[in-house]
Amino acid sequence: MANNQVLKAWVSAARLRTLPLALASILLGSLLAASADDFNVLVFLFSILTATIYQVLSNYANDLGDGLKGTDANRVGEKRAVASGTITIEAMKKAVFIFTVLALLSGTGLSWLAMSNLSVQHFLFFTALGIFATWAARSYTMGKHAYGYAGLGDVFVFLFFGCVGVLGAFYLHTNTFDWVYLLPASAVGFLATGVLNLNNLRDLETDKEAGKITLVVRMGRQGAKVYQAILLLGALFMQVLFVYTMHLSTWGYLFLIVAPLILHNLINTFKAKSAKDYDPLLKPLAISTLLFCLISGVGANL
Repeated sequence: MANNQVLKAWVSAARLRTLPLALASILLGSLLAASADDFNVLVFLFSILTATIYQVLSNYANDLGDGLKGTDANRVGEKRAVASGTITIEAMKKAVFIFTVLALLSGTGLSWLAMSNLSVQHFLFFTALGIFATWAARSYTMGKHAYGYAGLGDVFVFLFFGCVGVLGAFYLHTNTFDWVYLLPASAVGFLATGVLNLNNLRDLETDKEAGKITLVVRMGRQGAKVYQAILLLGALFMQVLFVYTMHLSTWGYLFLIVAPLILHNLINTFKAKSAKDYDPLLKPLAISTLLFCLISGVGANL
């Protein structure tokens, strides 16, 4: 392949359209820190860099893992690089290794950058958390015990795209923790899990054939749609509860302007009948999640 085609293949495999989810929780955690009068620009920028590296690592590892297992052979939507042969298995293995190293270095560097706000114990904790996050990014579909094939993907997405992202970013800025921030963290986690659930609804048949037992495979299509409603409505409820509990100004409810987008996406999910109907819903929900985090954070500062 020509150099521009090779570059295009790698950019496509990185699946940059998934970046809004990776950045959403960091953005909200940082804006909530700003509302508490603690914000470090360098910590914010390095957090964005680290989240981006984790996301690209995850996408490359998922491409490799599903490609090796044959899961992507007949999938609907964006074609995967290894399954389609645009990137070789060996080349993708090297890329996964390189981004694993970058993720470990970036995660440790982020902890070190925030060292002025962290005790040694907390520095070690965040370093260990970075190692765990790197493992999680690699192991969704890779290896004999890939947790995505056991229906645990939803748990890890909720944990890392919600709780770890929001609470971790908030703590790195402020060096404080309050259980009330689990509410917005859970809201983001529910929305991110909703994106994964849509993805798994689309891939229900091919996942079932490949032995990838996602929650959608376990619950069936109708059960997964009810689950989607719980996730999206739960996210809105959690954020309303947070604003109420924190006695924020009326501006705290500004995030509700995103609610129609989220509800419209949910309505279309219930209307969807085939795999092709779900694919166009993924990007709008990811963008809505980013807008939800941005506007929620801005509202908390007004």
